[in-house]
Amino acid sequence: MNSLHTKDYIVFLFYFIVVASYGFFIYYKKKKASVSASHDYFLAEGSLTWWAIGASLIASNISAEQFIGMSGNGFKMGLAISTYEWMAAATLMIVAIFFIPVYLKNKIYTMPQFLSQRYNSTVAMIMAIFWLLLYVVVNLTSILYLGALAISSVSGLNLTLCMYVLAIFAIFITLGGMKVIGYTDVIQVFFLILGGLVTTYLALNMVSKHYGSEGVVNGFKLMTTHANDHFHMILKQGNSNFPSLPGLTVLIGGMWIVNLNYWGCNQYITQRALGADLKTARSGILFAAFLKLLMPVIVVLPGIAAYVLHKEGNFQQEMLQAGELNPDRAYPVLLNLLPEGLKGLSFAALTAAVVASLAGKANSIATIFTLDIYKKKINANADENKMVWIGRVTVVAAMIIAVIIAPLLGIDKKGGFEFIQEYTGFVSPGIFAMFILGFFWKKASSNAAMFATIGGFALSVLFKFLPKIMNLEFLSPSGFATLVQQKNGSYLYEIPFLDRMGFVFIISVIGMVIISLLDAKKGIASKGLEVDSSMFKTNKGFAIGAMLVCGILVALYSLYW
Repeated sequence: MNSLHTKDYIVFLFYFIVVASYGFFIYYKKKKASVSASHDYFLAEGSLTWWAIGASLIASNISAEQFIGMSGNGFKMGLAISTYEWMAAATLMIVAIFFIPVYLKNKIYTMPQFLSQRYNSTVAMIMAIFWLLLYVVVNLTSILYLGALAISSVSGLNLTLCMYVLAIFAIFITLGGMKVIGYTDVIQVFFLILGGLVTTYLALNMVSKHYGSEGVVNGFKLMTTHANDHFHMILKQGNSNFPSLPGLTVLIGGMWIVNLNYWGCNQYITQRALGADLKTARSGILFAAFLKLLMPVIVVLPGIAAYVLHKEGNFQQEMLQAGELNPDRAYPVLLNLLPEGLKGLSFAALTAAVVASLAGKANSIATIFTLDIYKKKINANADENKMVWIGRVTVVAAMIIAVIIAPLLGIDKKGGFEFIQEYTGFVSPGIFAMFILGFFWKKASSNAAMFATIGGFALSVLFKFLPKIMNLEFLSPSGFATLVQQKNGSYLYEIPFLDRMGFVFIISVIGMVIISLLDAKKGIASKGLEVDSSMFKTNKGFAIGAMLVCGILVALYSLYW
């Protein structure tokens, strides 16, 4: 039944009061101790603890596309989709060891600032405008609309009303600045994980009871027996889901580009750690890595449970949308089966995930606009308080734009999690090439960076439409092309999008190297960052934690290969 009961509203109201009260407490405490108004608002400089940084990273990352889209992928392809979460844990170790020290050593607070210091102001301004458009038109609208859609399907509330409530709640948190976001995210993550685990627990129990057994352990064993094909991490060629997760590419190819670009070159994410010292930042990122290992239990296993139950004849009608099976319906269907009170807890978890992501994204939009556009191009003399005011206005403006345009973009018709990954992948390879060479190769030039930015996107588009231009069957034996059915019923050999990203990244790097060397011959100077090997040494505690994360990952991939 798509509605909430009195107990559910009480639980949800409790969640709202706790988050709002704690937000007020942090805000007024912060006002008394604030040293630099703008840095405190945008970065919470020096005031976020390691556990707040780690929780905020996860709260900002997990949203409706994970709860709804990744559960849908769990229903469709199984545990293999967990590679996005588990590979992210490994990626976070690399970001903590190699990326964060470079940012902190060079006092870099925004991604456009990095591009300006490393390349030139033109590259920085182009990317600042690009990131603003991407964050507002794609990310903010997607989080807002998919979140409202999910919440509406569970609660029965009007979709537009859900959008307004989410937007207002997110603005309320965001106006307090990064410190308020960081610390309220700790509570959001608590509700997110608790509510998510409750949903998983009840989903596994449902499977267990269906087969006349009891307990979540038996439920999990029954799932591995009755959906054995859904418990393989590495898909083989010929599997219908191979184009989405093409075999070993998830371990040695494009999946690294997806994650390294997202976790290491993304204002929305790195902003959480840029206001801390190196030890605190690394500890927070390590904490986030451990939480990442847990995420598939919350967002993938319920989807597999729904698949097993659906295969046995349960909720056949509920999984349909416009007369067709829609895997993205899996999580809302499970939530609607929860008892009173527990449904409210899971509803609060879903809302927490959406609100935290909206708040984090809005703060990043405000940071980039205020520090990289307003301060540099509009009002260079703006004082601290003025910049904070501009940041708050930007938050409200961005959210209003998102509320207005989100229903017009057809976001729900374009798919969930997988769609977001593929189309973000049009720009990720070039941007990551520009960042990685900018970090560690002093000869990388601004002309080379422009090639990676524009050329990388052009190459991504070319590889996307290449199958319509030429027959790629010759790539099939290597696994770099697979037969995919088109909308008109015909078949084409397409390059899986993760492989496309790998090809574009390699070409972008080669192009950047050639252009940089030619620029050096012409006497065009490049600007290197301050980097030395001592920056990358870690303390004993972090090293042990990182080894533990890697050990768990090796065990998981070995067990579910």
